[in-house]
Amino acid sequence: MDTIMLARAQFAVNISFHILFPSITIALAWILLFFKLRFNSTNDPKWLEAYKLYVKIFALSFAMGVVSGITMSFQFGTNWPGFMNTVGNIAGPLLGYEVLTAFFLEATFLGVMLFGFKKVSNKVHTLATFLVAFGTTLSAFWIIVLNSWMNTPQGFEMRDGVAHATSWAEIIFNPSMPYRLIHMLIASGLTASFLIAGLSAFQLLKKDCRPAVLASLKTGIYLAGILIPLQIFIGDLHGLNTLKHFPQKISAMEGVWQTQKGAPLLLFAIPDDEQRKNDFEIAIPKLSSLILTHDFEGEIKGLNDFADSPKMLPIFMAFRVMVGVGILMLIVAWFIALQIFRDKKLSSLSLKVLILMTFSGWIATLAGWYTTEIGRQPWLVKGVLLTSQASANLPSTMIGSTLTAYIVVYLLLIFSYISTIFYLAKNASKN
Repeated sequence: MDTIMLARAQFAVNISFHILFPSITIALAWILLFFKLRFNSTNDPKWLEAYKLYVKIFALSFAMGVVSGITMSFQFGTNWPGFMNTVGNIAGPLLGYEVLTAFFLEATFLGVMLFGFKKVSNKVHTLATFLVAFGTTLSAFWIIVLNSWMNTPQGFEMRDGVAHATSWAEIIFNPSMPYRLIHMLIASGLTASFLIAGLSAFQLLKKDCRPAVLASLKTGIYLAGILIPLQIFIGDLHGLNTLKHFPQKISAMEGVWQTQKGAPLLLFAIPDDEQRKNDFEIAIPKLSSLILTHDFEGEIKGLNDFADSPKMLPIFMAFRVMVGVGILMLIVAWFIALQIFRDKKLSSLSLKVLILMTFSGWIATLAGWYTTEIGRQPWLVKGVLLTSQASANLPSTMIGSTLTAYIVVYLLLIFSYISTIFYLAKNASKN
C-alpha cells in the first residue's frame, strides 16, 4: 500500500474506533434523563437503579470517546497537513466551537451526574443530567456541520489556495447538514436502544429479574421500534439530497455504471471496478429509479459519466450492510415488542437474539460512515481539496508501523470495554 492509502487506513481505524462511543453517548444521555425524570415523577426505585447502571456505562463510553478523539485529531497535523493548510480557517473554528460549547459542558456536569447525587439537590442533579445530554447533542451538531460541509461546501471563497469564510450561516447550514444530523442522532438512538436491550436481556438470562431490568429492556425495545421507521424516512430524504449534490456517490451506492432510465434496485451484486461491471446481480426491475426519482422510468446517472468517481465495491457493500442491519433491527424490535405486549415476558431464544443484537448499532453506524466517507473520494473537501493534495510526505513504513500499533491497542480496548459493561450489568444487583 502506498503512503496515501496507509494514511487513509490509519485515519479510518481511528475514526471507526472513535465513532463507536459517541454513537452510544449521544442518545444514552437522553435516555438517562428519561430514567431520572421517571424516578422524579413516580418515586419508583427501579428507574433510579436503571439510571445508576447506565450512568456508569455512559461515563466509560464518554472516556473512551475522549481518548480516541484526541489521537484522531493529532493526525490532522501528522498525516494530513494539507487539510488544515487549505481549509483550516473553516475546520479549525468549527472544531473549536465543539470543544468550547459542548465538550466542556459535558465534562463539567458529568462529574455532578456521577458523584453528586447525594451532594446536590435532586433538581440540580436532574439539571446536570439534562446539560450533559444537551452537550452530547451539541457536540454531534458541530462535528456533523464540519463533515457535511466537506461533502457540500459553501459560504467560502478561495484566496491563494486557502479557503476563507464569507458566510458562517451558509457554512453551518450547508445543504446536507440537516439530513446528516438527524440521521446520526437517530442512529445513536438505535445504537443505545439495542445496547440497553441487549444488556437487559443478558441480565434476565442471568436470573436478574428486578423491575429495573424489565423497565430498561422495555425502554430500549420500544424506543428502537419507534426510531427505525423514522430512520428509514430520514434515510430516504438523505439519499435524495445526496442525489442532488453528490450524484456519483449515489451511483456507487446503487451499483449503476451506465446512465439508464428505469434502473433496477440491486439486492446483491459484486461490482468489478476494473471491468466497470457487476457480477452475480440479483435485482428488482426499475425500483432504484422509483426510490430515487419517484418515477419508474426516472434516469439515474452512471458512475462512468463522472471523472471524479470513487471506487464502487466498498461503497456498494457498506451501504447494503447498513440497510441489512437496519431491516434486521426493525424485525427484531417489532417482534420483541409484540411478544412483550402479548405474553408479558420473553422466551430464552428472544433474550439470546437481543444479546446478539447488543452492538448491532455499531455495525450499522460504521457501515453508514464508510458509505459516506469512501463515497466522497477522491475529494477530501468536494470540489476544493483532493485527498492526494492533503497527504503528508511520510515514509510508508512509519505510517504502517503506527497503523499496526493502533489496531492492536484498539482491539484490546474494545475487548476490555465490552467485557467491562457486561460485568457491570451482571453485578448491577449487588450495587
